Amino acid sequence: MTNQSHNNPSAPHANAHANAHATASVTVLGLGAMGQALAGAFLKAGHRTTVWNRTPGKGDDLVGRGATRAATAADAVRASDLVVVCLYDYDVSQAVLGPIAADLSGRVLVNLTSDTPERSREAAAWAAGQGIDYLDGAILVPVTVIGTADALLFHSGPKSVYEKHEGTLKALGGNNVHLGEDHGLAAVYDNALLDFFWTSMSGLVHAFALAGADGVKGADLAPYLSALLSIFPEAVESTAVEVDSGAYPGDQAPLVTEAANVDHIIHASVHRGLDVQSLNGIKAVLDRAIAKGHGADGWTAVIEAVRAPEPAH
Repeated sequence: MTNQSHNNPSAPHANAHANAHATASVTVLGLGAMGQALAGAFLKAGHRTTVWNRTPGKGDDLVGRGATRAATAADAVRASDLVVVCLYDYDVSQAVLGPIAADLSGRVLVNLTSDTPERSREAAAWAAGQGIDYLDGAILVPVTVIGTADALLFHSGPKSVYEKHEGTLKALGGNNVHLGEDHGLAAVYDNALLDFFWTSMSGLVHAFALAGADGVKGADLAPYLSALLSIFPEAVESTAVEVDSGAYPGDQAPLVTEAANVDHIIHASVHRGLDVQSLNGIKAVLDRAIAKGHGADGWTAVIEAVRAPEPAH
């Protein structure tokens, strides 16, 4: 690689560009566990990092590593052209950012606070009205993965703004993805992926409880649950095709058969005194899809019932 850079006439320019990012100044607002991980990653990458937290007593380790602790949020913002905020939700972030809008004007704000697409778009509209270049984002990994090659972060908003600071943001992880100009897209992807994650984790815990009720240890069931995961990559791909096409082939496992299988699990769970609210919800969606005429279709057809839920009473 050294020989290649020596022979590449653009290498000096590329190196200068990289060095500019290496000495970038960045501010992190919010020093919860994730905020501290973000600030630590910027520091490790060599960026001049300013930190601020709503309550005192956090960030001593970061200061010891070279970060500057600002006395106020406004002071923190004025220290950098790039400001990253990571707080509990958008109510909290707006409470922090609203009073310092004038200080943020002309700077780039990257909001990595989790919330809904609607809140992301509202925040973007507010930022535009204040003259703030705004990127909305989402973090898809735990604290311990931040700053590593495996860290996945989504960003949405103006591509030109993202590209200007992409080199600095890469300090946060090896997989920074710009999804598009719509500021709500990062939250859309985040909500969808976490929807799958948390419903899957709920099913995982319920499976352990169901087997455990008959004396089966979690460690004994775990290898078979892990083996079951091998079908998911193909299932994800095929389900995506079916969702996009609106065709739900059910020749191998029609919904009426799957509904009976879910019924068996519900009955076994009730007999063992387990909570079945999640399973009842699955069965209700199955029943509605069947009632809509999808009994002979495959599992993906339940999306027709998900898209048309029963009205709230």
